[in-house]
Amino acid sequence: MWADPNVTRFIGGRPSTEQQTWARLLAYAGHWALMGFGYWAIEEKESKAFAGEVGFADFKRDIDASMKGFPEIGFALAACFHGKGYATEAARAAISWVDANLSYEKTVCLINPQNAASLRVAQKCGYDLFAEGIYNEQKALFLSRAARCAS
Repeated sequence: MWADPNVTRFIGGRPSTEQQTWARLLAYAGHWALMGFGYWAIEEKESKAFAGEVGFADFKRDIDASMKGFPEIGFALAACFHGKGYATEAARAAISWVDANLSYEKTVCLINPQNAASLRVAQKCGYDLFAEGIYNEQKALFLSRAARCAS
């Protein structure tokens, strides 16, 4: 998935190498071990095929807007699963888990302003724009969502 230019077009701008993908996977595992949150694989129910990933991280990004100290949601789908509603469904499930299991006042996300599909997912999940800036020499939108208490 991470080697597909259709997936990485708005996430870093270029396909990942095998080494970069492996480092990403290790970072995800490390988040669970060190932070108590991380990423999950998204699996299509019917076929059991790997569809993508969703979760929260603290990448300690060096960014203009203040996102430090809050879990950052991320989601990516293999290109053949784009446009089927899986990202919204998976993001909502991840957000529900965070609201029920963690005690942060908010979660945040970072999206390329040209990535209309991801912006729609974030907005459907309750994320609102709080700043615009630059990340990795590209324009970026910074969004946040207030945590909701589990009922």
